[in-house]
Amino acid sequence: MESTRETSIDGPVTSATDARELYLDLMKKCLTRYVCEETLKPYEVPAWGGPIKRWLKRRLLDALRARGIETFQRAPFNREARALGRDTPMEAETMIGLRRMDNVQECVTTVIREGIPGDLVEAGVWRGGACIFMRAILAAYNDTTRTVWCADSFQGLPAPNVTDYPADIVAQWHERKDLVVSLETVKQNFARYGMLDSQVQFLEGWFKDTLPTAPIDRCAVIRLDGDMYESTRDSLKHLYPKLSPGGFVIVDDYGLPEDTCRRAVHDFRDTQGIREPIIDIDGYGAYWRRTPIAAR
Repeated sequence: MESTRETSIDGPVTSATDARELYLDLMKKCLTRYVCEETLKPYEVPAWGGPIKRWLKRRLLDALRARGIETFQRAPFNREARALGRDTPMEAETMIGLRRMDNVQECVTTVIREGIPGDLVEAGVWRGGACIFMRAILAAYNDTTRTVWCADSFQGLPAPNVTDYPADIVAQWHERKDLVVSLETVKQNFARYGMLDSQVQFLEGWFKDTLPTAPIDRCAVIRLDGDMYESTRDSLKHLYPKLSPGGFVIVDDYGLPEDTCRRAVHDFRDTQGIREPIIDIDGYGAYWRRTPIAAR
């Protein structure tokens, strides 16, 4: 007996589409480790205590890391924080949480359903989780025409260029060693889920160097996760002109307290005369849809 539950993809759900939705739901929960409650997290030097004590602890941690030794501490698993992407997971392939993963699914399945042409691009992939999920959605819907592009330095974030982008003076992400994930590690993560194939391509390097000449003809979904003003502006400058009408721009860091990413988004939108409304996802992430041709 077929289910009568409605789906946003293609009407009444059959047993086949039930399996598809269940698969994607499980993928989200595996990639975020929502189904495996992580109780370990990387040890962080506490903000309290004297400066000399904190300095000594940081030196000790650096010395241990240089020898391949990582330190961890136990902490209760916070399901709400993981759903909203408010913590840094120890093993999960993504830190964006379930709500932003839901948004990825909504945007990608919409462009598949409506036949919006173009590839799927993420600028800033960390361990690759969101891109792995994009590839899984293509597999679930038997879409063999699109490529998932993974753009990243694979060596962390750049030091801020405050001369050209003074807004980034507060962006110290380059000091975060946990944000450094090698290309080989990301490829291994894709392979773990059976998603490393010819429909996945990698753009290794700083966005300012790779995106201007990236062999991407058209985009249907652009997901930006570069945190900084410069990274966000470079991504929009080189990818947005390739976005098909009806395609989506997702900005992971729109709600960051530093306000560097949001400022870059609004500066770009103002200069380009973009008026489509920005829609909140979970307090951090946001997105907008480029007006489809039929709606113009």
